[in-house]
Amino acid sequence: MFTGIIETAATIKQIVKDNDNIHYTLTSPITHELKIDQSLAHDGVCLTVVAIDAESYTVTAIKETLEKTNLKGWAEGGTVNLERAMKLGDRLDGHIVQGHVDQTGICVSVEEAGGSWYFTFEYEAGPGNITIEKGSICVNGVSLTVVNSQDNRFSVAIIPYTFEHTNFNAIKAGTTVNLEFDVVGKYVARLHALRA
Repeated sequence: MFTGIIETAATIKQIVKDNDNIHYTLTSPITHELKIDQSLAHDGVCLTVVAIDAESYTVTAIKETLEKTNLKGWAEGGTVNLERAMKLGDRLDGHIVQGHVDQTGICVSVEEAGGSWYFTFEYEAGPGNITIEKGSICVNGVSLTVVNSQDNRFSVAIIPYTFEHTNFNAIKAGTTVNLEFDVVGKYVARLHALRA
């Protein structure tokens, strides 16, 4: 379980294909604090640490993960948003994030707004994958508030701190991002569908 509050960034050092799986080796300022079997959210995707070597650690993505996320588009040298699992008893500064990406979306525009930015994303509409005005959405692992919610499009406002400390500074029109819709909203949509 995560909160969508990005802790630090990781840099992709090496990508190794292994049958249908891909092993990603990354470097991060918190590598020395990690342990084998630990869950980490990488751009919002929960992956397990399988190896640690000095300043580097390795995670593995299976076919299912690669099909539903933007990981297959990762490249060596790229930057990834990183968050460790939340601790019970800590403040929940973002919202409840599972690290289970629902689908990818595409950035359709970035608009500078006097020191902040509006990012607009489109996604394939589907049951349960909905946004609501002022509701929560997780984009590349970042907990954000929805503005301008539409059927298959929404915008988020990004403050300078988030822009500088996440990979939002590399997102532009055409960039594919990971989307995790609000788990509470998904349950409500499912219950509503069962009653209909």
